[in-house]
Amino acid sequence: MSDINQDLLGLLIKVSAILTHQNCQAYVVGGFVRDWLLDRRTADVDIAVCGDALSIAQDVAGAVDGRYVLLDEANRVARVVVADGQMWHLDFSSFSGGIQNDLARRDFTIDAMAMELQGLISGSAQLIDPFSGESDLKERLVRAVNQRIFMEDGARLLRGVRLAGELGFKIEPGTETLVRKDCRKAKLVPGERLREELVRILALPGSGGMVRYLDKLGLLTEIVPELKELKGAEQPKEHYWDVFNHSVETVAAAEFLLRESLWKYGKEDLLKVTPWSEEISRHFDEEVSSGSNRRLLLKLGALLHDIAKPATRTVDETGRTRFLGHAKQGAAMAVGVLERLRFSSREIRLVENLVYHHLRPAQMSNEGLPTSRAVYRYFRDTEDAGIDVLFVALADYLATHGPRLDIEEWQQHNQLINYILAERVKQEAEVLPVRLIDGHDLMDIFGLSPGRLIGELLTEVREAQVAGELSTREEAIALVRKELGKRQCGMAC
Repeated sequence: MSDINQDLLGLLIKVSAILTHQNCQAYVVGGFVRDWLLDRRTADVDIAVCGDALSIAQDVAGAVDGRYVLLDEANRVARVVVADGQMWHLDFSSFSGGIQNDLARRDFTIDAMAMELQGLISGSAQLIDPFSGESDLKERLVRAVNQRIFMEDGARLLRGVRLAGELGFKIEPGTETLVRKDCRKAKLVPGERLREELVRILALPGSGGMVRYLDKLGLLTEIVPELKELKGAEQPKEHYWDVFNHSVETVAAAEFLLRESLWKYGKEDLLKVTPWSEEISRHFDEEVSSGSNRRLLLKLGALLHDIAKPATRTVDETGRTRFLGHAKQGAAMAVGVLERLRFSSREIRLVENLVYHHLRPAQMSNEGLPTSRAVYRYFRDTEDAGIDVLFVALADYLATHGPRLDIEEWQQHNQLINYILAERVKQEAEVLPVRLIDGHDLMDIFGLSPGRLIGELLTEVREAQVAGELSTREEAIALVRKELGKRQCGMAC
């Protein structure tokens, strides 16, 4: 176990003085004790007090210049956020009838340990460990405190999986059995809490394997019941897996492309031809919403990208299986899933774009490389998700072929993706900053009224500009005059 950070120690001394003045018993419990025993640094401290935790937290916040946050009024839980070089979270909860009773209500043995606050500060604390949590830490096991923990709170089902992933532990076999038995409780958990656990799971390297583990435990389709229909859904012969296994492998392949983990079916040589740079890495590190970034949302989009295939499956007279419109319908289904799980509007819009456009890169050119206009339109239509969609497309390709991947075809596919990215950089650097004409010009020169037509004409000018077909204001005006002539002729004819 490591020494306590000196800034945190000073903060805990202040907290202890307040509690001593109020003659209030206090214990450091749960995750902080676990991480301290594992020599893991943490900025979160759970403090159980024999008193009104809300009132005490307010007093502490005032004394340490912290911010008071009410977490759960019914269960009397509050947080004090302190910014002191580092952001510290002190979570206060109430207990009665002794600390042992409080620990008995917790979920897993490794989080059901405590130390008296004053003893921790002085270095003389004795570990209170009624459920042998320290032994399970040494055995690297996540074990339920009792048989009722998931009945009391269904969010613990996912929390156990997430804890195992974060710590590199295994869920103890008896607890695994308990998870399978109680897995249906997951659907009763509020969407906000499911989102929080799912986001933390997807943020971990190796989360592709954890998605499969969630399914093994019966949890995945309780959280996203729409995925049930993917199981056993057959695909055309070029696909190695059915729709469900293809979707899970797409998550693992996305992680592989993000350089987060190895992929069972991919050698590192495959990455030599795939696009990557510091700029792309920073792009995927970008925070999208609270606790989420583009990396984990790429994995979520990978999981959901074919969610509408069962609903759109048809077999034509030649026996060919098709999924016409599955990207569009899948995008709408993905929005419904993420709204139910209380993802933010920005998170939802990004994943919606990933699903809606995941076929687009391969459709940009029938033969050879796409035109400059096609690249421009692609990045315009995908909004800020253009790079992300390219990586979903690459992951989708890998998970389509799996162990039957043809290296030469993979190289050709990456040639397309790299070209699209390079053309985008070229357009941004050389063309996009220069605006030749605007809407006011069109109204003044051609007597047009504000409306949709102006937007369409400006788009046509922009695309021609990107394609290198014009470069001056006069040429832009001439193009507009030509387009207006075509429209007038079309109406007359």
